[in-house]
Amino acid sequence: MLGRLFIVAIIIFAFPLIFFIVKQQTCVIIERFGKFNRVSYPGLNFKIPFMESIKSSISLKIHQLEVDVETKTRDNVFVKVVIAVQYKVLESKIYEAFYTLHDPISQIKAFVFDLVRAEVPRMDLDDVFSRKDDIADAIRNDLKSPMTDFGYEIIKALVTDIDPDPNVKAAMNEINTAQRLRVAAAEKGEAEKILKVKQAEAEAESSILHGKGVAGQRQAIIEGLSLSVEEMARHTGSTPANVMDLVLLIQYIDALKDIGSNSKTNVIFVPHSPGNVATITEQLRETIFSAETLKK
Repeated sequence: MLGRLFIVAIIIFAFPLIFFIVKQQTCVIIERFGKFNRVSYPGLNFKIPFMESIKSSISLKIHQLEVDVETKTRDNVFVKVVIAVQYKVLESKIYEAFYTLHDPISQIKAFVFDLVRAEVPRMDLDDVFSRKDDIADAIRNDLKSPMTDFGYEIIKALVTDIDPDPNVKAAMNEINTAQRLRVAAAEKGEAEKILKVKQAEAEAESSILHGKGVAGQRQAIIEGLSLSVEEMARHTGSTPANVMDLVLLIQYIDALKDIGSNSKTNVIFVPHSPGNVATITEQLRETIFSAETLKK
C-alpha cells in the first residue's frame, strides 16, 4: 500500500517536470543543457527533466508597433509622423527570430526612423499628406527583406498621423479660409452681376412698353379729337380750325377748373389773356396736324 502511494506521489511530483502545455498561436523554445534543441507547438508536450528546459515562449500572433518620428520636410517644416508597423514571427524561422535579434522592437524602430527621415525630407508638407501611402509602402518594402532574414514578416506599414507644428497648422487653416472666402466673393459678385443685368433688362422692357402705351394713348386722343372736330364742323357748318379752337379752349378751361378744385395744389401762374390762349391753341393745333401728317 505504501509503495503505491509512493509511486503516485512520484508521478504527481514529476508530471509538471515532464509534461507541459503550449497555448494556441504560441510556440516554445526547448533547450538541452543550454543549447537549442527543438520548438514545441500548441498542445501537450514533454521534456526530459533536469536535461531539457523551456527557454522562452514566442507568440505567433500579429503585433503592431507604433513609432513616432520627428523630421523636416523639403520646405523646412518640422512634422511628427506616426508609423504603425504590423508584423509577426515566421513559423518557419522561429530559431532566427529568437536567437538572431537581441531586441527586435528596437531594430524595427531603427529601420523606420531611418526610412522616414530619408523619404519625408524630399517632400513638401502638402505632399506628405497626399502621398502618405507612398511613405507607408516604402517603409514596408524596405523593411520586408531584412526583417524576413531575421525571422519576422512585415504585414503592413501605416501612416496613422501627420502632425505639423501648431503654428503651421494655424497658417494652413488661414490659407484655406482665405481661398474659400475668395471663391465665395467671386460667386457673390457673379450673382450680383446677373441680378443687375436682369434688372436692367426688365427696366428696358418696361420703358419700351411704357413708351408704346403713351404713344398709343396719344394716338387715340388725336384720333378722337379728329373725329369730334369733323362731326362738329359737319353739323354746325363751321370750319375745322374754328371748331378746334373751341375744343382747345374748353379743355383749357377744364384744366384750370381741375387745378383750382384740388386743395393740395401749389400756386401756379397760368396765362389767361386772349392772346396767350390763342398762342397755346396755335401750338396744340400744330402738334395735332404734325401727328396727322406722320400718320398718313
